[in-house]
Amino acid sequence: MKLIPRNMDKLLDAALGKQECDLALTNGKVVNVFTGEILNATVYVYDGFIAHVEYAHPETIDVPVKEVIDCGGQYITPGFIDAHMHIESTMLTPRNFAKVCIPAGTTTVITDPHEIGNVLGVPGVRYMHDSSNNLPMRQLIDAPSCVPAVPGMEFTGADFQEKEIRELLELERVVGLAEVMDFLAVINGEDRMHNIINAAVEKGVYLQGHAPSVSGRMLSAYLCGGPNTDHESSRAEEALEKYRLGMNIDMRESSMTKNVSALWSGLKGSRYFDTLCLCTDDVEADDLLDVGHINAVARMAVANGMDPVDAIKSMTINTAREIRMQRLGAIAPGYVADINVLPDLKDFWPSMVYFEGKKVAENRKLLAEIKDQRYDIENINTMNIRELSVEDFILKAPIENGTVKCNIMHYPSHVTSLTERKTVELEVKDGRIIFPHDDMKFVAVVNRYGLDHIALAIVEGIGLTKGALASTVSHDSHNLTIVYDNPANALVAANALKACGGGLCTVADGEVLGLLPLPIAGLLSKEDAEHTAAISEKLKEVDRTVGLTEIPNPLLRIAVLALPVVPFIKMSDLGMIDTIKKEFVPVFVKD
Repeated sequence: MKLIPRNMDKLLDAALGKQECDLALTNGKVVNVFTGEILNATVYVYDGFIAHVEYAHPETIDVPVKEVIDCGGQYITPGFIDAHMHIESTMLTPRNFAKVCIPAGTTTVITDPHEIGNVLGVPGVRYMHDSSNNLPMRQLIDAPSCVPAVPGMEFTGADFQEKEIRELLELERVVGLAEVMDFLAVINGEDRMHNIINAAVEKGVYLQGHAPSVSGRMLSAYLCGGPNTDHESSRAEEALEKYRLGMNIDMRESSMTKNVSALWSGLKGSRYFDTLCLCTDDVEADDLLDVGHINAVARMAVANGMDPVDAIKSMTINTAREIRMQRLGAIAPGYVADINVLPDLKDFWPSMVYFEGKKVAENRKLLAEIKDQRYDIENINTMNIRELSVEDFILKAPIENGTVKCNIMHYPSHVTSLTERKTVELEVKDGRIIFPHDDMKFVAVVNRYGLDHIALAIVEGIGLTKGALASTVSHDSHNLTIVYDNPANALVAANALKACGGGLCTVADGEVLGLLPLPIAGLLSKEDAEHTAAISEKLKEVDRTVGLTEIPNPLLRIAVLALPVVPFIKMSDLGMIDTIKKEFVPVFVKD
């Protein structure tokens, strides 16, 4: 996608003062992302593009202008850009997402629709593309590179090969290849991943990376393979190693994962911040309403000591350059007129938001009209699961009575998404596993795409003390994942989500305590942000009553339990997986 003026001749005349401009923002302080300066200036806009920035005599308007806006000494910045996110994680449709993020100053997002791609395939990605057409913001899309995340380790609703990627790269607003999560396939030069990357290289788009804990020669091999960005760093030294090797770092602060503080502590000693960006990755509707969007990430970065101008640069021009998008991300002639007017450089809440030269929000209120639209794909029931029984959720031991050694998934803390492999000896009574404490639970992953796959295992440290948590928001397969204390509660949770078309629910003592229906692909609500956030907040409170008290946001605690590209042991509908070795791990250890 290219941002091209509709009439270059008239834009040139507007720059020379020969053509009447549509808008002039005066009495403002422009944040210059090229020099780092903050200077008094007047910004002239013609037909959606910046025609001229007057620094020499900002107080004088001596050319014809249709509308003059006095910014009252406020700061004028480029519109904010989120370097990487999944709109599906907001649980909102693209249009409902736009309604709530535009007032926060977000004028462009780079989205990876691999969540819905795993459920509905290419039509799901097309839905995210088509339903975000003609919005007063720019939703750019990366073609999902890893559907499923690790082939052969899980089964999802689709399988993207080179053919599907080439098809998606032809969509108008597709600008890159989405996070290449199967880093081992890149490093080892596996054909499928190699062919997909080649298709993106031939198209001339950028390659988005995903390399959690990848280091040393493996990191060098990954970079040689093509992907050049990363939003998965969680430690200071990890981010600095990648930064030194030329990798673009997208500092993430999501609803689930808080990385800005740690990463900035590692990067702050660098001399240059040209390849540093900000992203949200996974942000929920209530956070969008309460704390904002990418502006909240900048707020956190500044609170940790980052210079405000560097923060602005990291969510404007740096991101535009990362995705190879010209004419975006700066207050300069020839750049698209996405503009925020900010009262301060601390909270980053704009008083006015302009998209392509038109005011679309003011004082946190949306001014632009976004009409609701419905699409046939929103009515597809994706819960293709046979009738389940209690027996499906019984993990049967290989002995009747005694003790047995088991491999389990172990969370080192209640706030991390990383899991370790741990071997424990557990009591068996009448063929059933007996847990020694409340922090050990069963886990089931149920294929919801018509395959009779149900994998059972044991998890420790997730935080659940009683009942069951169930979710079809289960990155990235989005199979039905359930963590539970007994099979009866698991069955109640499974049936509740099957009945509503997917979502999240919490069960205790055989009763559904809370339910968030997500009928669109088991991922998205048909309701607006306010309604979705209200139900979400109630479910969080319910989750705290069943033990999830240590994590600030308990709602998606189990969302990455089935993500086989995150270290070190995860689940799929086929069983436990050692994500580094790409090997299945048996629950019961044979002597």
